[in-house]
Amino acid sequence: MKVLSVLLLLCLGLISNQSFSQKNAPKVVVGIVVDQMCYDYLYRFYPQFGKDGFKRLMDKGTHFRNVTYNYVPTFTGPGHASIYTGTTPSNHGIVANEWFYRPFGREVNCVEDTTVSTVGSASSYGKCSPYFLRSNTITDQLKLTYPSSKVIGVSIKDRSAILPAGHLSDGSYWYDYATGNFITSTFYKKQLPQWVNRFNELLLVSKYVNQPWNLLKDSACYTYIQQDNSPYEGLVGGKTSPVFPYDFSKATPADQLSLFTIMPAANTFLTDFAIQALSNEQLGKHATTDFLTISYSTPDIAGHTFGPYSLEMEDMYFRLDQELARLFQTLDKQIGKGEYVVFLTADHAVVPVPQFLKDHQLPGGYLFLKDKIDALRTACVATFGKDYLNTIENDNVYLTNEILGSELEPQVISFFKTEISKWTEVKRVYTKGELETQTTENWQQMVASGYDKERSGELIFILQPGYLPKSSDTPGSHKGTSHGSAFNYDTHVPVLFYGKDILPQDVFTPYEIVDITATLVHILEVQRPNTTIGKPMLELFKTR
Repeated sequence: MKVLSVLLLLCLGLISNQSFSQKNAPKVVVGIVVDQMCYDYLYRFYPQFGKDGFKRLMDKGTHFRNVTYNYVPTFTGPGHASIYTGTTPSNHGIVANEWFYRPFGREVNCVEDTTVSTVGSASSYGKCSPYFLRSNTITDQLKLTYPSSKVIGVSIKDRSAILPAGHLSDGSYWYDYATGNFITSTFYKKQLPQWVNRFNELLLVSKYVNQPWNLLKDSACYTYIQQDNSPYEGLVGGKTSPVFPYDFSKATPADQLSLFTIMPAANTFLTDFAIQALSNEQLGKHATTDFLTISYSTPDIAGHTFGPYSLEMEDMYFRLDQELARLFQTLDKQIGKGEYVVFLTADHAVVPVPQFLKDHQLPGGYLFLKDKIDALRTACVATFGKDYLNTIENDNVYLTNEILGSELEPQVISFFKTEISKWTEVKRVYTKGELETQTTENWQQMVASGYDKERSGELIFILQPGYLPKSSDTPGSHKGTSHGSAFNYDTHVPVLFYGKDILPQDVFTPYEIVDITATLVHILEVQRPNTTIGKPMLELFKTR
């Protein structure tokens, strides 16, 4: 599999180094995804940003201010896959972070692969690959076109390191919750490079996690300083109130390895690793463009607990701004100013905590699924004499294998649509037949673009604006937040380009997330990847 692909590319590389070249491409492209970044963070936190992080991108680069996701669900896996393939889940197949997979009869993770093994640890956290990704990425296309190019992917989350770097990655590395090290899988290589081993030997997680997370700046710099002890935030690390400082030094070693990923120090750790990758993989030193994908997962891990209007997330972005500045300064030094291109975006944004919305007389609330599912099963038995509901995952309704393909299937699907449509928390319900039919209705188009007949359910529903699905109604279910909807609070994300031949400008033309790869095609001078449906963001190619 992977080994044969590499051998083929090496053979091609003997030719490519002498006969393939790019006309005006950068030495390196760095793709940055900030997990769960809302568009308005750029402006809410702008006054406290330094000059060399987010402000460098905003003030000296091209800022596409009207970019949205064009499908649901807006989750991490689909987001990263769509950014880097230029298409939607209906084509690339990553329909969620996890989904019910009929061939296995169970839920699967979007990057799990039981045929590979962890490299760099004895844990099972490395049993991952792009096995479920059905489309080529822009990074795959780069490797196909210019085999001498090198592609490296890094992140805390496995899916965020794996999906962007694609099937032909020269190295994808993610965090091992069992050891605190960066690991990979046998899909990519049999052993870790020496530079990764040396980095792991520094034991930086132990150093960082034992330093309390306190405010970076003077309290007067923070908008949310008076809302530190918020009733809408979850509790972590045994704390009895969600207030600064966050000190995990007394937690057990096992708990520390998990708690670390919610701290801004995890962003520092990832930047440390990315900088080492730049140097040790000799990125920018090859005959053709190299590509580094970086995904900052911690804003999402913390964001689920604290929500977008929290002091914790405000400080998170002040600190992330410093990490971006450090990264950009390293690129200036190692690659050269004007010799690289950086783009930054997000895999999704996030809804404000629904309980906060409710308490402020704004639309929002919860769908508590356990009681709803129990009632559905009871009604199904009363109507058909049997329970034909398998499971509900990610607002997808999966029926039992027994009913699929039977004469009764259309009636059962119609029954479930009628029953779920009665739920006041639900905005729309679509059957698989409807999702396979052309439509001009916006919500149906977005759901259809996230639908895959093998991996999605027989019905998919979307909730009302401001609502989140929860299992049951407990005090904890009203704290923290999530994402996944078709609404602007989840779909409107930042997109900024900076670097070689890129003008400083704000662009208000409407674009979709799939347009990023269609644009990179012309920066990298490659063919469009096999299922890319996006269009180039033409303003980026204005000349001075």
